[in-house]
Amino acid sequence: MKKKNGKYLTTGEFAKLCKVNKQTLFYYDQIGLLSPVVKNEKGYRYYSIRQIELFFVIDLLKELGMSLNDIHHYTQHKSPESFLSLMYQKKEEIVKKRQEIEMKEKMIEAKIALMEEASHLDFHQVTLEQLPEVTLYLSRNIENLTDEEYVEAFSDFINELNVSQLDTGYPIGIIRKREQVVKGEFTNYSYLYIEQPHPKEGYPYFKSVKGDFLIGYHIGEEKTIHNTYKRLFSELDRFNLALGEYVFEEYIYDTVVMNHNEQYVTKIMMQVIK
Repeated sequence: MKKKNGKYLTTGEFAKLCKVNKQTLFYYDQIGLLSPVVKNEKGYRYYSIRQIELFFVIDLLKELGMSLNDIHHYTQHKSPESFLSLMYQKKEEIVKKRQEIEMKEKMIEAKIALMEEASHLDFHQVTLEQLPEVTLYLSRNIENLTDEEYVEAFSDFINELNVSQLDTGYPIGIIRKREQVVKGEFTNYSYLYIEQPHPKEGYPYFKSVKGDFLIGYHIGEEKTIHNTYKRLFSELDRFNLALGEYVFEEYIYDTVVMNHNEQYVTKIMMQVIK
């Protein structure tokens, strides 16, 4: 059969127009997904120009993660209603994926900003700074927990961040209350937290106390952090300051960027009263 008025395309022409190789079209024909409208006695195969839109829809669905089996099922039960339902479903999936990508982009931007800021810090310096109020998402109270209970609480907090999409890319920090620090209970925490630059409605947040903070950095393992606290207490006396209600800790450098724990850096922010 010859092409009539340009309405029919050879396999090669159709493949070129669809930007695929001919083997893809042969396979689609083999599984009954998209077959030529004409196959003559000499084995020549021709596609209709009307099939181009169907190929584009098949290609779109495949790019959106739909299996060829599911696409084939749709093509065998086509109707305006089933097509509309499928398009609404895919649109909803795309919106969700876009939101996830945007969230990941913000997380990466936050990590870049924090790491660039860290590169300009002097970790041996203690400073007195006025910090603005920030909003924190807190874990449940974790005071006086056993090691096993702490691991469970930490796992629960991570799950909350994932399920509720509250991971902002900021480090997960810990809050100590004044009495814990005064008693030297440096392995006893009150809460885990993560900063929320854009808090979502419907979640219980804690607005950290704004004001004056004595800020220092601990270099090394957590088991030696008492030495850094001793130094910070000396600075409190030197500045004639009193320890406030809370102390915040968060990693600057951890396992993400360092291979050895003696290179870890923890930022300590002590609320102070002049």
